[in-house]
Amino acid sequence: MATNRTFTMIKPDAVENGHIGAILEKITAAGFKIVAMKLTQMTKRDAEEFYGIHKERPFFGELVSFMTRGPIVAAVLEKENAVDDFRTLIGATNPEEAAEGTIRKLFATSIGENAVHGSDSDENAAIEAAFHFAGREMF
Repeated sequence: MATNRTFTMIKPDAVENGHIGAILEKITAAGFKIVAMKLTQMTKRDAEEFYGIHKERPFFGELVSFMTRGPIVAAVLEKENAVDDFRTLIGATNPEEAAEGTIRKLFATSIGENAVHGSDSDENAAIEAAFHFAGREMF
């Protein structure tokens, strides 16, 4: 069942490079409503749990180190067809392959430091949102 919510994180590279405001502007200009948002920092344990699906992959250690090196902005977004529309807005994981005007084309520096995370399914959007936010923090 499709929902109208998705989860995103502005990753440490984009936070460090001062892109929070510009990324949020792109998100809201695309018609997304922010229903939860916070600046936070993931612990090693948080990152290992959040990205647990990748634990057997060779890049897992680097991913955990990257995601814990600085603050992130976690957010829950609302819009009709939220997951698919947001995936289109952020663009391909590799910024060199991302479409012009997408968030990753504009703000990512590499496949590993790709500025934003976007949920890949309605089910994962709900899981990821609940990982970062209590129900009373989403409006």
